[in-house]
Amino acid sequence: MNLDYTDHKNNAFSQTTKFDFNNRIIEKKGPLVMGILNLTTDSFFDGGKYLSEKNISERASLLLNEGAEIIDIGAVSTRPGAELIDEITEMNRLLPVVLRLKEEFPLAILSIDTFRVSIAEKMLQAGADIINDISGGKFNSEMAGFIGQTNTPYVMMHIHGEPSSMQKEPLGIENTDQIFHFFDKQIELFLSKGAKQLIIDPGIGFGKTVELNYYLLSHLDEFFKYGFPVLIGVSRKSLINKVLNTNPSEALNGTTVLNTIALLSGANIIRVHDVKEAVEARTLCSMIMKQP
Repeated sequence: MNLDYTDHKNNAFSQTTKFDFNNRIIEKKGPLVMGILNLTTDSFFDGGKYLSEKNISERASLLLNEGAEIIDIGAVSTRPGAELIDEITEMNRLLPVVLRLKEEFPLAILSIDTFRVSIAEKMLQAGADIINDISGGKFNSEMAGFIGQTNTPYVMMHIHGEPSSMQKEPLGIENTDQIFHFFDKQIELFLSKGAKQLIIDPGIGFGKTVELNYYLLSHLDEFFKYGFPVLIGVSRKSLINKVLNTNPSEALNGTTVLNTIALLSGANIIRVHDVKEAVEARTLCSMIMKQP
């Protein structure tokens, strides 16, 4: 994925993002919306809602019809305190869904939320297009080489610890340098292995205090220095609920506010549960960004 990052913040809506999926080139002008399809039973917001073939197909169709350019499919809950499921369970949840969705929606761009190389390999063979790794390559030392060898678009996210323990001793604002050190190291590693299509995700909510999450959102421009697209995922997360005293089911308005801020700050991809509202926010933001 390639972008021209000259004066990035002021031109986010005029830039073209380019994907190369095994020589299938897709170009899209402006920020992208990534819709979430959870195949988990215990995700913090919609766990257990999309387990049947009918519900999965209907969810994917809704995401695409409302304007999502990417569907992000996850089979492992990464909510705070979640225990990671085994590889076989993850594979059994993902594989039939990817095969089905590629048959029903052959032009859809499918992202797979996994940190396991074996899963990533099988999903790409089944027709998936992007690997979204919450660990940024930390949980599997072979990921960098695999991504480099396959030239796969890859979301490199920062996480402090693991989902089961990440909020026990979260990073605060005084630890911001640790996040940039992580990206400095991991980007260098992935580039050395031949990776070219990286996407940077600061990992909002993954082992960070509320204060640090908002600090990262307010300093989003610092991530543009790497020269790769930046993805932001705040959808219905606790940084909203802890401030507004809401719960995930009540957090749509807060989500839209933060997505708007992220878009105006230059985010290239926003990952959301609610695509219609995200697309509307993007459309209105584009009107602001067009003004002289």
